[in-house]
Amino acid sequence: MSAPVALALLLFAQGQPAVEPPPPADAPAAEERFPAGAPHDDYQFVAWCYGSLRGYLDLHDQVMPEVTRIESTYRPPDRKLSDDLKVYADMQKAGQAELKAFQAALTAAEKASLRPINTVGAAAVNKGRDVWKITPDVTPARLAQEWMSWALPARCETTARDLKAKATLMGGAFKVNDEPEAPPPADAAPTPAADAPAPDGPKDLVGVLLAPPPADAPAPPATPNR
Repeated sequence: MSAPVALALLLFAQGQPAVEPPPPADAPAAEERFPAGAPHDDYQFVAWCYGSLRGYLDLHDQVMPEVTRIESTYRPPDRKLSDDLKVYADMQKAGQAELKAFQAALTAAEKASLRPINTVGAAAVNKGRDVWKITPDVTPARLAQEWMSWALPARCETTARDLKAKATLMGGAFKVNDEPEAPPPADAAPTPAADAPAPDGPKDLVGVLLAPPPADAPAPPATPNR
């Protein structure tokens, strides 16, 4: 190849727009990614969603005065304040309906499991609530802004629906992928099955550990999860 031809080809290649490689086939879409710190097992994830949503709903009365102030101060010219405030009331109703759906999925999983899993679920609920823990540096305005912009992860609803369906169809074959128990020492004598104590506590997480707090109980503090 002559030098002029090579130079022409080089100049032609440099003038072409760069083509970005396609994303990996296994790269999850944004709505499919797990929130930071959320468990990946379906049962525990739905319990996490329950706790996170419950913490959000419980903050309503605490943040609404500041939310109202913010909405009143920064008004778009083409909308009524009452219409914008009604959105938050509608979100409360929708959130309560979501909680019931999560409860139904968790109950189905607990009934299908051959061993108690309510302790694992309770830990996941508390982890979800931790999203809304308040630290001293969080001002009322910042908390209200985070609360106003928060949205339940999209995969919570689909995972709850799938969890309930799997637990109902699989029955006793349903399993939760919690942390495996530590194996006994090699020199430990096996314990006869007849002597094994029955598991303590109720099996229904929803009826006991997810029961709503008393009406006069203060709302739990919260810290926005960034």
